[in-house]
Amino acid sequence: MTFTWTLWLALLGLIFGHGLPGAVVGGITGFIIDSLRRGQRRRATPQEGGYVGPLFNVLGAVAKSDGRVSAAEIAVAERLMQRMGLEHEQRRLAITAFNQGKQPEFNVTLAIEELRRWVGLRRDHAFPVLDVVIETVLAEGNPSPEKMAILRQLAFALRVSDMELMALMAMKGYAWNAGGYARGPGSHGGGYAPPRRSTQGPDPYTVLGISRDVDDRAVKRAYRKLISEHHPDRLGDLPEAMRKQAEARASEINAAYERIKAERGFK
Repeated sequence: MTFTWTLWLALLGLIFGHGLPGAVVGGITGFIIDSLRRGQRRRATPQEGGYVGPLFNVLGAVAKSDGRVSAAEIAVAERLMQRMGLEHEQRRLAITAFNQGKQPEFNVTLAIEELRRWVGLRRDHAFPVLDVVIETVLAEGNPSPEKMAILRQLAFALRVSDMELMALMAMKGYAWNAGGYARGPGSHGGGYAPPRRSTQGPDPYTVLGISRDVDDRAVKRAYRKLISEHHPDRLGDLPEAMRKQAEARASEINAAYERIKAERGFK
């Protein structure tokens, strides 16, 4: 258990609260805050396997949302099951959940709510979940409005902003425009569109969620914030398959930052 608030409030109490009595009151208050924060983290830590059913429910709902489930979307689900190393019972659960999600009467909001509870307060767990769903959303190329609606509903439930969602999409080669997401350069529209793309990968400014006209300090601040949220070392007991997603995303963030540094000439 960390005692950050305990130490800080004890110090403030010592300085501003007339010596030892203030330090004692501040320390007790800080200890209560630290205890509450520890309890929140514990409740928010996902239980192994608790995500499988609702996650594959959502994948099935996404695949069926435009009226048909394609071979590419089924292949994404199959690859995910392999990467997760699901045992026989878990694999059967995943297949059943995917098929449930495909049903016309299926309520995807309930599955999204289960994923929200599973993620809890751990935003660093939200991004790997979204990564997995994005693979299905983009399985056939430019996603339909129905697929994007489910993805954005999930992002909202997991407290991930549109800008952060754009960055995740950009890492997979997609860009935002007024009509939705479009792959590669040449997309048009009046909304957000990365100014430049290249063969080196997605636009680095989009990956960091910033515009090209920000100053160097804003670039560094955006990078530090993203890498602190996405770094695999912070993911605790996240399942191995999702940990690999996080590692790939952290590499993209680092690569984008290095490209911007080289372009601007700062260290």
